[in-house]
Amino acid sequence: MPQERLVGDVVPRRPRQRWRGNASPLRRWVGFLAILMMSFAWSVVAAAEPKRVVLLHSYGRDFKPWSEFARAIRSELERQSPWPLDISDLSLMTARFSDENPETPFVDYLRALFAKHRPDLIINIGAPAAGFVQRNRSQLFANTPMLFTATEQRRIRFAELTPYDTVVALAHNFPAVIDNIMRLLPDTKNVAVVVGKSPNEKFWFEELRREFKPFEKRVTFTWFNDLSFENILKHAAALPPHSAIFWHLMSVDAAGLAHEGGDALSRLHDVGNAPIFSHNDAFFGRDVVGGPMHSVAEGAHQTASVAIRILGGEKPGDFKTPPATYTAPKFDWRELQRWGIDESRLPPGSEVRFREPTAWERYRWQMTGIFLALLLQSAMIMWLLLERYRRRRAEARSRSLSLEVMHLNRAAEAGALSASFAHDLGQPLVSIGLNAERAENLLRRDRPDLVKLKEEVVDIMLLKTAR
Repeated sequence: MPQERLVGDVVPRRPRQRWRGNASPLRRWVGFLAILMMSFAWSVVAAAEPKRVVLLHSYGRDFKPWSEFARAIRSELERQSPWPLDISDLSLMTARFSDENPETPFVDYLRALFAKHRPDLIINIGAPAAGFVQRNRSQLFANTPMLFTATEQRRIRFAELTPYDTVVALAHNFPAVIDNIMRLLPDTKNVAVVVGKSPNEKFWFEELRREFKPFEKRVTFTWFNDLSFENILKHAAALPPHSAIFWHLMSVDAAGLAHEGGDALSRLHDVGNAPIFSHNDAFFGRDVVGGPMHSVAEGAHQTASVAIRILGGEKPGDFKTPPATYTAPKFDWRELQRWGIDESRLPPGSEVRFREPTAWERYRWQMTGIFLALLLQSAMIMWLLLERYRRRRAEARSRSLSLEVMHLNRAAEAGALSASFAHDLGQPLVSIGLNAERAENLLRRDRPDLVKLKEEVVDIMLLKTAR
């Protein structure tokens, strides 16, 4: 019995234990992989769903300065966003007109356009867009986040902002513009102000007149708001001496003609007989002198940063962004040269751009190569001249040594000849002297030997003859 129970208990259980031991890790791995695949699938679905952003333009996509803000904001959004973005552009055409009745059809159009797919964020660019949205906020997706930007703080009704609204505003400082003109051109007597006739521009006409009043004792202001742009060009071409032009806005002129882009400013620049100033660097780069201005790049970066945080889930009402003021003054070197403005008059910390490069800056590498080639050639010429000098010096020394050797040889030859002459002359004389002495000795004898005496005399005669 114990054996039967042992066999009956053990044999059936071994396969079950072995099967459980092999299957449990497999189940865990299968479950883990299933969860991983589901997470991946959800991430793919989430990634495939882009964030919808609407850029609402005030007049149109190509009206400066807002068009420059819009381009920069779009670029910054795409650069900063961790999600795919679906950015669409809409233009508030009704901002060109004084009548607000056409807004109703546009509101209906927006509601129908985004009925199924509401935007995650609406960025309103410019004061007309901001005013339109605030007037129709309850009808335009009451809970949709709204971001107001590229708008002066005076054009925002802050008391009417909802918890779903936030503002990245600008703060104009018009007196700083006149101070800049007077600093650069102290003799200025007249300032012509270019401003259009749209509802937004009418507002700024009143603001400009109010803020320019303290300067009326120093300069006269000429207002172009009641002129068509063609007449503005005629007046700008005939401005009196010591004048300047302040370009604020020209979206719609007094004739009702809209002016997109920077064509109007370029035409004014071509015919105007006075330098043009502006307070927004969207117009900087060809036609205006410069000064303290709003920076499009900085405003776009700040706007995009706030927008990304809102798209990430933060509440718009929690953002309290201070209005952007003018940045450090910057000036166009070409315009300074055109109007004879001395750079010493520029405010401290000013930046001068578009300076034409000097010949050295433009052809630095070419001039460096030519200089090195000339330096090498000069070095070779100096070396050749030095070698020539050394060779001529060596030749001169060689000639000098040759002359010395020739002199020494001649002196040696002369000495040898002298010795030879002395020898040749001295030897016979000695012999004659000796023969004469022997002859004298023979004559002193009592009996001279005449034969020997004759021989001595003959030898003397022979030596004399040989000499």
